[in-house]
Amino acid sequence: MKITFLGGGNMANALIGGMLDKGVPASAFTVIEINEQNHGPLRERFGVKCLSTPSPEAFDCDVVLLAVKPQQLRAAVAPFRGKLREQLVISIAAGIRLSDLSRWLGGYARLVRAMPNTPALIGAGVTGLFALPGVAETERRGAEKILQAVGTTLWVNEEAQIDAVTAISGSGPAYAFLLIEAMQQAAADLGFSSAQARQLSIDTVLGAAKLAQGSEESAAILRERVTSKGGTTEAALRVMAERGVREAIAAGALAAAARSRELGEEFGRD
Repeated sequence: MKITFLGGGNMANALIGGMLDKGVPASAFTVIEINEQNHGPLRERFGVKCLSTPSPEAFDCDVVLLAVKPQQLRAAVAPFRGKLREQLVISIAAGIRLSDLSRWLGGYARLVRAMPNTPALIGAGVTGLFALPGVAETERRGAEKILQAVGTTLWVNEEAQIDAVTAISGSGPAYAFLLIEAMQQAAADLGFSSAQARQLSIDTVLGAAKLAQGSEESAAILRERVTSKGGTTEAALRVMAERGVREAIAAGALAAAARSRELGEEFGRD
């Protein structure tokens, strides 16, 4: 499978690195990167071919992966209009709807929309995927294989659900970082050094996530098992409930989903 990346930023780097680690040869990749200063680092790190513009050799591929900023995507794909034949096109541009992308590509319909998150940079991401009806099952498996190079994948049945994926896993790392940040502040207030506060907070969140991942019990059950009646955890959770922590997190995620829909409308305007 030969893959042409449009854009050579962090996520493209993560995907190329992940696939190289899984045995895909460097010769399978071409990167179209307008900033020629990035060509040297890409060649040095991965040994891939780099182009400044979509020359004819860029279309000698099976997959085109769109990894540019959403506000730049319409202009960036203009040279591809009318030149795609049987390539699968995967877009990881946040908020861009496939109907708009298809229109920009002259009605091309072999399209998959993907929403990875930043832990993909260390191979621990989760990516939501949606494909148009014209995408074959073999192509779906190909898209899945590419994104699984940097973590796990989840297919959704409706494109609108990608906005929900954005709200939960796409923006979710920031929620976790906020929790760690708050725990570190509390640890500092309790007299721990900065290094101690960091270790206690990060390792606790990491350990809890691993426990939840390896358990068949729900998060609610696991929480209840930590919460002894009249104990310290109960005291903490009572204050958090009084201050609406759970509701605030849920409301924040809903706001993220709404903003994702708004961005789709904004970026897709004629």
